[in-house]
Amino acid sequence: METEVQAFYKNKTIFLTGGSGFLGKVLLEKIMRTTEVKRLYILMRPKRGVEIHERIGSWPTDPVFQNLLNVKPNAFECLVPIAGDCAELDLGISEQDRQILKNEVQIVIHSAATVRFNEPLHHALDINVRATRLVMELGKEMQHLESFVHVSTAFSNCVVNHIKETYYPELLSCPAAKVLELKEQLSNELLDKMTPALLDKFPNTYTYTKALAEHLVQTESGDLPMCIFRPGIIIASYKEPVSGWMDNLYGPISILYAAAFGVMRICRVDVKKEANVVPVDFCANLLIASVWKTAIDAKRAKEQKPEQTQKDGENSTNNPIQKEEEQKTFGKPIYNFVTSEHHPLTWGDFISKVSELGPAYPITKMMWFPFLIPTNSQFLYQLLIFFYHVIPGYAIDLILRLRGKRPRMVKLYEKMHKNFMMLGPFVDRSWKFQTTNMQRLWEHMSISDRKVYEFDMTKVNWNEYFGRALAGMRIYLANEEPGNESIKRGQKIRARFEILHRSLQVIVCSAGAAILWSMLKLLISF
Repeated sequence: METEVQAFYKNKTIFLTGGSGFLGKVLLEKIMRTTEVKRLYILMRPKRGVEIHERIGSWPTDPVFQNLLNVKPNAFECLVPIAGDCAELDLGISEQDRQILKNEVQIVIHSAATVRFNEPLHHALDINVRATRLVMELGKEMQHLESFVHVSTAFSNCVVNHIKETYYPELLSCPAAKVLELKEQLSNELLDKMTPALLDKFPNTYTYTKALAEHLVQTESGDLPMCIFRPGIIIASYKEPVSGWMDNLYGPISILYAAAFGVMRICRVDVKKEANVVPVDFCANLLIASVWKTAIDAKRAKEQKPEQTQKDGENSTNNPIQKEEEQKTFGKPIYNFVTSEHHPLTWGDFISKVSELGPAYPITKMMWFPFLIPTNSQFLYQLLIFFYHVIPGYAIDLILRLRGKRPRMVKLYEKMHKNFMMLGPFVDRSWKFQTTNMQRLWEHMSISDRKVYEFDMTKVNWNEYFGRALAGMRIYLANEEPGNESIKRGQKIRARFEILHRSLQVIVCSAGAAILWSMLKLLISF
């Protein structure tokens, strides 16, 4: 029997940006598998010489879509790629395609973004800020628009400790519209040189431009039936479409991956701070539900508008600024989505669960015995990486040179350390998040919808989750063969490396003790 959410999506036409991304693919799969949408327009650009139709043509072989195609073999018939690029003026969409979108689309989900923390500011502004304005302008011309969701991040306002489900224009050193004006007036080089002044307290261009995009939603969305979705750090799927699915090395996934290969051994992280990670399938489910709730709220507000207009006339305020702010934010809720405060996960829990469960899912291509030592001391971190990363890196590169091969480990470690420095602001502190709107959305959903579109983080079994994530990582990222045979082979390799590792520890400790004993005897002789 059809649920309320499924009934809403029936015969709807959707325009999605970011559909080829990590969250985008899971979102597409879930919409196509659980609803009967009429059409899904996806904004796409050619990538590495592969045209958009070829890119979509390769999707049926992607594991994320296997369950969908088993249930609905013709599911991809509703997918229509729209040639475009969020980095271009007017999104790079042709006039013909633009007219189709204006005439047909009822739902817009804008999830396209550059998530690189060190993205040059001029490029991050194009994709994360200007594109948001352009998609909203396009949405205002859509004749049948019912719901518009902008995907932000839970860390868009990370400069404050308590992040509420509200807007924070006061955190910006310059309004979003003014920054875009500067972007048009200045050269890319000059704008990038202004990055520190514009960012102010923001740790990187990603969080800063996401905050600017939210300010645009607040000030320029007008009457759009709109909401903002702020997910935490998105990681591997928990249950759907296949457990443990992932296709990128962003954030903490890169730590898991490097540690599983025995390459990363030291990480700088405060084990007591909360890891606000969320499974990608739960994110997709909340997104789907927020589209539905936004449409319902917009319809109700439209029906009540004549009555409300009369009341507003009777109780009008004389403060024009207050009036303007009320109009800007009315009906545009924000959904923070992070690990539940009733079922938290710290970075210490994250690392300990990986360490406990990792031996059951070894990688056959590992380079050394996998282990991970966390520390929140900068001094200790620098000391440990010298012994555990730098010295082994130079030693391996020396061996590679002697064999006539290209050295690579020192550069690899330099890249790893640089990436970890960028992660620092998110693993060294905790935030308190208000999740009232998310909880109300969950309560508003029927029991049947909660089963189909689950996103209750209190129900996540973290031991079960990390077991699935580690199993998924070795298959989808490390390209290991599934099945017990491959796992047993990996366990044998791991056992051999453990013997070598323990032997090396004994040798190094013995050598260190011998040196200390010699120095002690030398001091006694004096």
